[in-house]
Amino acid sequence: MITEPIDTPSRSGSSVSLPVAAATALFAGGLIALNAAGDAVPASDTASLKVIGRCAADVDNSAGAAADLDVVVARGVYRYANSATDTLTKADVGTAAIVEDDETVGDGTTPAQGIVAGLIVAIDADGAWIDTSRAAELQSQAALDARVVVLENV
Repeated sequence: MITEPIDTPSRSGSSVSLPVAAATALFAGGLIALNAAGDAVPASDTASLKVIGRCAADVDNSAGAAADLDVVVARGVYRYANSATDTLTKADVGTAAIVEDDETVGDGTTPAQGIVAGLIVAIDADGAWIDTSRAAELQSQAALDARVVVLENV
């Protein structure tokens, strides 16, 4: 318990530096996720990944071990390709976008794992604008909703 003032460090939260997974190359602009070990990987429809944001610069750790290199990941609103098969529409604004791969998001009809890319804030002719800073919150909500459905069917 604090009994006198302390100096509490702070960060803006708009970007973070994270260790890169072994044998992994990351490319600027791509969606970045954390794997189960807490290392950065390209976002994909793979179980237990958690989207963190957008890769700020290329990082090639393809010949390295986990955490040999770090990547700066920016958190914010970015435009990604709209899925050709699970196409997002303006009716989807305000809901979760689902990862198809590290450059494509969709409505979640086809991807098996339902990895959340973030909150859909706009759709235009060039793609879907996604708030990646909301990904973890929405992924947690999706997991909770899935558990509720299971319990309701017991």
